[in-house]
Amino acid sequence: MTPVARISAAIEVLDDIIDRRRPVADALKDWGLAHRFAGSKDRRAIGDLVFDALRHRASAAWAADGEDGRAVMLGLLRTHRGLDLAGVERQIAGERFAPAPLSAGERAALADDRLRAAPDHVRGDYPEWLADELGRVLGETVVAEMRAMAEVAPLDLRVNTLKCDADRAARELSDDLGRTPERPALAPLCLRLPVEPERGEPHIASTESFLKGHIEIQDLGSQLAAEFAGARPGMQVLDICAGGGGKTLAMAAAMGNHGQIFAYDSDRRRLAPIHDRLARAGIRNVQVRAPKPNSDVLDDLEHRMDLVLVDAPCTGTGTWRRNPDAKWRIRPGSLAERIKDQIAVLDQAARYVKVGGRLAYVTCSLLPSENGDQVAAFLERHPGFSVVDPASVVAAYEAEAMVVLGDAVTPLPQGLMMTPLRSGTDGFFVSVMTRRS
Repeated sequence: MTPVARISAAIEVLDDIIDRRRPVADALKDWGLAHRFAGSKDRRAIGDLVFDALRHRASAAWAADGEDGRAVMLGLLRTHRGLDLAGVERQIAGERFAPAPLSAGERAALADDRLRAAPDHVRGDYPEWLADELGRVLGETVVAEMRAMAEVAPLDLRVNTLKCDADRAARELSDDLGRTPERPALAPLCLRLPVEPERGEPHIASTESFLKGHIEIQDLGSQLAAEFAGARPGMQVLDICAGGGGKTLAMAAAMGNHGQIFAYDSDRRRLAPIHDRLARAGIRNVQVRAPKPNSDVLDDLEHRMDLVLVDAPCTGTGTWRRNPDAKWRIRPGSLAERIKDQIAVLDQAARYVKVGGRLAYVTCSLLPSENGDQVAAFLERHPGFSVVDPASVVAAYEAEAMVVLGDAVTPLPQGLMMTPLRSGTDGFFVSVMTRRS
């Protein structure tokens, strides 16, 4: 396919996504099935265009003064691909399968610097209805923060210290991939591979290092959240929203296989991957408990846990770098449902924390209603709990890891926040609470 034909295809996919509010993966898959002549390079190039357009959908559409896939693509070429008006016209010039030439209205819109006077939610590429929420926590930095959220996320890996050290894992990856991973300063066990659009994301799951259990795929923010929770050897720990086990595995490594972790999720299907991951990582101190009909599989853990981790269901606003289509599909109703879920799981989790134990509440969200507001409401319902000073949580991690976080992690009254702009991570919120009575 020619470059202009790829642009036409991307516009077609974008229209499908916008008109039907479809996940991007489904729309791209269906396009590929309907156009089997397109090779793997074509599909990758079209996917890159579509994902880039979704990252910048609001600003691109504003620049082209339209809302459909064509307007988004034209605006993307003009404002985010560094093309002037003549350059845009050349990109869609009249080859076979090229988009239609620019109309007079499109030409006028693209010639004007419309973004200079655009509102914050347009310049920052996020839904307008979330402007108050995001502004409340990000303040004057909201546009810069959300622009960082629109960038492509790197691929982060966590070194599994039960089997390997960071230096060895880095050498293995260099040998496997022909690329030397970066070593982020915030976490000594993190290896980072920036995603190169022309090469796509590296196939980590086929590397020897992964197959031997030396590394796990996990965003740096998620790694830090697991560390902030404070799991230590000999503890009794409950991961009550374990899912596929990312934070379970991180805590097990921090505990050196000493103590006990109970991994639970209300949906047993989400637990399915955890068994293979535990075996590959050489973890022996995790007991998986799946839900059973008419049975409380956690009733023997009440008031016994040194640490309960709540990796709460949330809107995922902190993961928009990886799921750019999700920010345009989120609706107020889905936020309300997640808040209800968070209330329920926090109240459930409180039952298992012993006096003197800790409750760690984690979301991959930047929204105060899911983060600080949720913690404040929990403390009103459970006055026996109190927030551990966020500065002391940071200090404990810095002393253990021998790093300095500085301004990379933002302390809030109810916890800690990480963002792509400040931390180089996905967006995360972590609140650590202790039970006094």
